[in-house]
Amino acid sequence: MQHDVIVIGGSYAGMAAALQLVRARRAVLVVDAGERRNRFTSHSHGFLGQDGVPPGDIVANARRQLGIYPALSWREGRVEAVSGQVDGFIVTTADGESHQGRRILLATGVADQLPPVAGLAERWGKAVFHCPYCHGYELGSGRIGIVGAGPMSIHQAELLTDWGEVTLLVNGAVALSRDVRSTLARRSVTIEEASIDRIDGHADVVMTDGRRLRFAGLFTAPRTAPSGPLADAAGCALEETPMGVQVRTDTENKTSVPGVFACGDVARAPHSVSLAVSNGTMAGVQIHRSLLWPETVHPVQQAAGNR
Repeated sequence: MQHDVIVIGGSYAGMAAALQLVRARRAVLVVDAGERRNRFTSHSHGFLGQDGVPPGDIVANARRQLGIYPALSWREGRVEAVSGQVDGFIVTTADGESHQGRRILLATGVADQLPPVAGLAERWGKAVFHCPYCHGYELGSGRIGIVGAGPMSIHQAELLTDWGEVTLLVNGAVALSRDVRSTLARRSVTIEEASIDRIDGHADVVMTDGRRLRFAGLFTAPRTAPSGPLADAAGCALEETPMGVQVRTDTENKTSVPGVFACGDVARAPHSVSLAVSNGTMAGVQIHRSLLWPETVHPVQQAAGNR
């Protein structure tokens, strides 16, 4: 069977795109590896109509709603390769299955590369976060620590002052110029220069000098990269952003490979459930348009510095 669209990744962005396409009565296959980025957190916030709902419940409900449409097919598994061209793509899964599709949508999400601080990974999504709009309010205006990871940590420190009393834990990862220090001082951000030994308890930061700093929650700015090498192997241009590497797309969600589209965290920054759903919805619409008007399928131009 040839599908109109094969969606690789069945989380928020991928399902939002699939919904638009099956409602246009297009045959859609979703292949999902089951690794949602926010699987570590207990509740999702900032998503209109779903505020405070466990993310697993949001996904399960969306999956049930999609399952009503007969044009949808769903496979659990990991895609190993994408080959072919417009109207004749082949998607090969890890278990050896091959599926044919006219268009490909990459909605694979990203992997978070966390700072190498003992105890941080274990608290990711529980007491350590990256998005203030998703988790800042729940800290109740308490003390907030920013675990230094790079230049984006400065932006986080400035931004999070609307959610609580902020301390920037430099930890040797952030260069602070005189101007930056002045800006942070105006925002009443405390700068902690000592190195971090580990994170303990709920969100206690134990410094190498023995001090224990207690926080209501911690934030950090992980570097992100596509979740797996699939986009690069398929020939899609990648680009550097302040948050990491993502698939390069144009305003119509097209990648540099004709007929291959991308959406969600793997193709857009900043990241949140709401933004992923919005971008996925638009991707579904743009893919449908490309099926109606095949002459519009063309690659985006590669800018200097793309990988």
